[in-house]
Amino acid sequence: MKIALVHDYLNQYGGAEKVLEAFTEIFPDAPIYTLIYNQKIIDKYFPGKKIRASFLQKVPFSGSYHRFFPPLMPMAIEKFDLSDFDLIVSDSASFAKGALTKPEALHICYCHTPPRYAWDDSHKYIKEFSMPSLAKIFIPFFMNYIRLWDKEAASRVDEFVCNSSFVTRRIKKYYKRDAEVIHPPVDTEFFKPISKPSEEYYLMVGRLLPYKRFDIAIEAFNKLEMPLKIIGSGPDKRKLKKMANWNIEFLGELSSEKLKEYYQNCKALIFPQEEDFGIVALEAMACGRPIIAYRGGGALESVLEGKTGVFFDEQNMESLVEAVKKFQPQKFDSSFIRQHALKFDKEIFKKKIKDFIEKSYNDYWNRY
Repeated sequence: MKIALVHDYLNQYGGAEKVLEAFTEIFPDAPIYTLIYNQKIIDKYFPGKKIRASFLQKVPFSGSYHRFFPPLMPMAIEKFDLSDFDLIVSDSASFAKGALTKPEALHICYCHTPPRYAWDDSHKYIKEFSMPSLAKIFIPFFMNYIRLWDKEAASRVDEFVCNSSFVTRRIKKYYKRDAEVIHPPVDTEFFKPISKPSEEYYLMVGRLLPYKRFDIAIEAFNKLEMPLKIIGSGPDKRKLKKMANWNIEFLGELSSEKLKEYYQNCKALIFPQEEDFGIVALEAMACGRPIIAYRGGGALESVLEGKTGVFFDEQNMESLVEAVKKFQPQKFDSSFIRQHALKFDKEIFKKKIKDFIEKSYNDYWNRY
């Protein structure tokens, strides 16, 4: 059986790439097809893997400004020749699921989400997208094309797997398809607690993007005048830095070792976004630290209220301020939080995915 992995793009390292890492451990010889890649990401996280990029890799600035290229990405993903492969596993939040396969091949898609910018968040995306006002006039026309293509691309998938029940509902709504839930992997061997955390600061981790709602946390901690450390980089960095007062520190992108240290010593992780799942929250929990999360999205499937964290109900500064004021870290048991996170361990994920793929493949061929 010849297997290929298809991934949206490898120009950054986040939750989707951690899922792809696990797939490469299950299928170490499978080539990775991707729209674009950053060589530094490949060298660090996927060394020695066979990477096959689309024609967009040779387009100037495509790596740094990939958000400007959605109209070309359907064409790029469809140009991959996967006719030699019997099993295609796509790892997709946008375009990878649209890969074309031979009729008898099985295509399983691990869907992180139907693309938010094309469906439920399209108006917000147009408003927040950093480009000239005149250019924004044409975005709705492209979005209509992207939605039509995305619906068609979803019909090419034989089996959907996704990261949360929250995403199953979105897949059902937009694609009219069912999906098996297998929560994404957490490296609990690496992310571990320490005996005496300093608990001197609150922490946020992630790409500095509008939907992550770093703005809410910055407004809240400006008012609270409590220390907040922010790890990550992204398009909103300059804007967010201008908002922040003296008590908020931007640490940029850090090594995995440094990231772990900040998880281990924080008072709590602040998680104000509506995430499709949110591996960051579980990495913090694997380090024994509680979460202060917005009551929505994937956090409802990973955070146990009063046991591994607390929720706030409104996605605004006032609601988060109240949650932080009421938060009592001494009430949380680090060992219990850690044990909860172990349920999402990478090896558990790999076993579930492997079992699902083997059953799907056998069932598929029994139908022929």
